[in-house]
Amino acid sequence: MSEPLPDNVKHFRFDRLQELKAMGELPSPKGAALAVMRLTRMDDVPITELVRAVQTDPALVGRLIKAANAPEIGAERPVAAVQDALILLGAPTVRYLALSFSLLTGHRSGQCANFNYRRFWSHSLACAVAAQAIAAQVRTAPPEEAFSVGLLCRIGELSLATVFPAEYSRLLGEMMSDRTASLSVLEQNAFAMTHTELSVAILQDWGLPRMFVDPVFAHETPECANLSPDSRPYRLTWTLTLARLVADICLAVEAERRGLMLKLFLVGSKLALNTETLTVLCDRVVRDWQEWAAQLSVDTNDVPPFDELSKAPAAPEIMQTGMPSAMGIDGNLRVLVVDDDKNVRMLLRTILVQAGYVVFEATNGREGFDKALEVQPHILITDWVMPGMDGVELTRSLRQTKLGRAIYILILTALDTEEKLLAAFDAGADDFMSKPLKARVLGARLRAGQRVMMLQQEIDRDREEIRRFAAELAVTNNRLQEAALTDVLTGLPNRRYAIERFQQEWQAANRSRRPMACMMIDVDNFKAINDTHGHDVGDAVLKQTAQAIKSGLRAQDVICRTGGDEFIVICPETDLAAAMLCGERVRKAVADVRLTSGMLDLKCSISVGVAARGMDTPDIDALIKRADEGAYQAKQQGRNCVATVQ
Repeated sequence: MSEPLPDNVKHFRFDRLQELKAMGELPSPKGAALAVMRLTRMDDVPITELVRAVQTDPALVGRLIKAANAPEIGAERPVAAVQDALILLGAPTVRYLALSFSLLTGHRSGQCANFNYRRFWSHSLACAVAAQAIAAQVRTAPPEEAFSVGLLCRIGELSLATVFPAEYSRLLGEMMSDRTASLSVLEQNAFAMTHTELSVAILQDWGLPRMFVDPVFAHETPECANLSPDSRPYRLTWTLTLARLVADICLAVEAERRGLMLKLFLVGSKLALNTETLTVLCDRVVRDWQEWAAQLSVDTNDVPPFDELSKAPAAPEIMQTGMPSAMGIDGNLRVLVVDDDKNVRMLLRTILVQAGYVVFEATNGREGFDKALEVQPHILITDWVMPGMDGVELTRSLRQTKLGRAIYILILTALDTEEKLLAAFDAGADDFMSKPLKARVLGARLRAGQRVMMLQQEIDRDREEIRRFAAELAVTNNRLQEAALTDVLTGLPNRRYAIERFQQEWQAANRSRRPMACMMIDVDNFKAINDTHGHDVGDAVLKQTAQAIKSGLRAQDVICRTGGDEFIVICPETDLAAAMLCGERVRKAVADVRLTSGMLDLKCSISVGVAARGMDTPDIDALIKRADEGAYQAKQQGRNCVATVQ
């Protein structure tokens, strides 16, 4: 039986999700996927209608048929018709798959500069295939549903990159400059939420059951979830954790993969998967990942057999070639090798990877230019003579970009004439090296390049510190401004805010010639409550009364605490009759609430004075005074009522 995560797990506030949705930027399904989601939420939807909706998108048809033919589904015969696929998969699975494929298709790129959209979807697809295979192996969940959960478990990251592209890019830049920084901590400080919390809120909003949403919340730190090893939530959480790790290995560079294998086997042991079973499963995941990627036009990598990865010895930190350490300020340095000679690329990769560098390759100048903009290498080693765009043209083109100006460029050449070298340096090269390659000479050249890169990184870090300080100062100023306009006890806007807002609404009413009203509210017998039960009880009564008043107001109404037991409500575009109705609704809302504090159970009431702006109302003070007179009249009439003075 499934055991939910503890109720004290703090999920994301859904009112915040509604704010983000209102901005219209959150990733959301479109076209056929949207139609499928609407239909599958209906009771007893005819299969013919679902087939008709799916068939409007031929690509979706092919993907659902492929999903239905997956070995984990266990179809008795190959599925070729979309209707058979929908029946076999079931409506919930069709909804989740259609949603997943729609998001993948519609969000392959975006405006967040430091967010790697192509890598995100490649990783997510690998995680989906791995989750499907693991779920089928350990029988934790329906494999086809695990596929969708694996594909969507990082949707919060994509959403933050979509809604806050500039801010999230800056945050990811901080992660690049400080590898010890926590992504969740940075997100919480910047957005008052984390990508995990946002993922949970979005998945629940899309209708995924809690049996899948809770593991999404816990899988990044499963050891902190405090789940029973015999429970289904435990197995689902570790299934997703293991799937993420398999995806990490699929996308890691060769030098990093071997370091992740031990962790893979440790996590696999949580699900009673031995080394042999896990390596076979992972090899199947890689094949399925590459097949799915071909159909979805998603990037993949060549991954060696996992059995080979598990047995290969770890590479030494530095070969005996005089190579410098590959560590920079922001972690291991990235090197892009551009050469049309495969043997040269292999030699350079071997030397650099053994020394700890993160190495990327390109076979010609044009491919190297695109790759440089994508991976943002610290150092670029390029051959001079290549078809199409040669090394000098590549250097000149990169130096014309902001990113390219920060790369340390080393040109390989068999041409060492003075004119050629001057042409290379004029194009923007930092250094050159003659062929054939010599590892010790290459080490010396890279050591010089690293000194330049370290200085550049220190400058960038100092600039980022200044930017961060300025951003923190701006946030602090905003918080101080907010605190200056907020009542500490109730959390409502205070008298200062009320005055400023009154002036804004008064001017707007003058311009548009629309009505405006206000209400003065006094808590009845509040002094007696304070004198009888103490100020702590009085404070509790004020807070609960404030919330009750707020619950009875309309969306456009603005409530402020002006002091003591007095509140004022600004009612834009409201005439006297509407304001009286609103006042009565507020009075009833307070009267219906039982106010509690400790062992006490109290009833409370309010007296409400209402006034509307008329042709004879000269200014704001006159309107407030008339509302205050109405409140006084309500008290004279016996309290717990609404009154106005004509």
